[in-house]
Amino acid sequence: MTKAREQQICLDATPYYHCVSRCVRRAFLCGKDQLTGCDYEHRRLWVEERILMLAKTFAIDVCAYAVMSNHYHVVLRVDKAQALSWSNKEVVERWHCIFKGNLLSQRFIRDESLDNAEMSVLKGIIENWRERLFSISQFMQLINEGVAREANSEDQCTGRFWEGRYKSQALLDEAALAACMAYVDLNPIRAKMAKTPESSDNTSIKRRIKKAKSSNSPNQARQQPADLLAFVGNPRKTMPKGLPFRLQDYIELVDWTGRQVRVNKRGRIYDDLPNILERLHIDQNRWLSVTTDFEVRFKGLVGRGHVVRICAEQFGLKQASGVRSCKALFGS
Repeated sequence: MTKAREQQICLDATPYYHCVSRCVRRAFLCGKDQLTGCDYEHRRLWVEERILMLAKTFAIDVCAYAVMSNHYHVVLRVDKAQALSWSNKEVVERWHCIFKGNLLSQRFIRDESLDNAEMSVLKGIIENWRERLFSISQFMQLINEGVAREANSEDQCTGRFWEGRYKSQALLDEAALAACMAYVDLNPIRAKMAKTPESSDNTSIKRRIKKAKSSNSPNQARQQPADLLAFVGNPRKTMPKGLPFRLQDYIELVDWTGRQVRVNKRGRIYDDLPNILERLHIDQNRWLSVTTDFEVRFKGLVGRGHVVRICAEQFGLKQASGVRSCKALFGS
């Protein structure tokens, strides 16, 4: 049975979510349709640009993404505190980057005077916009709407392009976050769309590696891609906003994982694994299992077994599904 969206997203439990949106029926997002011979590869850039453009407007950070032939993956971090800190004017300015707003908001942004009644109405509207600017549902809807319009215009047709609902998985701890990001970044390699992470077009890992090549200190947040959530190193007392890993560790981890899961190459498992696996207490074999079948093995909540049980109540769930898989792969 389909779960209500409020049972899949709870910012009090975690700000990190893995979302997947797929095309309906045989609709092709990108790549070459073997049946018709049509090449839709250029649409991949539409999705990538829209994800990164909306992230600049929303209080939502992009941790990882991969644009595939008939679906795309994003790993998002919702920054509710940032949205709540915005002034009314900043909320309106951000909303106007996407929509025209209304007569009151247009007058407000031009610094025209509004009487008390008009200001009261506008404040209510602004608070609604504020909430929508840190809503994953709104974020995913705007990605899909924009791409669907362009695709339907190009195909000279109308009708639904995407499935009605996107898939959402809550990532409850560092182990789940690292595993999911690696799973997303390696999607093109598993689908034989690319041979290496740095050659996998329209992915976050390629964007990070390209920037790292031209940086003197790639592990420093300010020298990483500005449109992606930065890696800020291992957790510590004064932890800045960002992913709780070192960029170098993560890139090495993705590269090592990619070599192990390739179907046409057996590759041995090295003894000197990246530090990130040791710190997260994840066994080599369990890690490979997680990053190969992430969507299949896990449902809504992903993390260590006891964390899933604790957070289930926050999500309004009477019973947390997938606890057994989480305990087996991440530990209890």
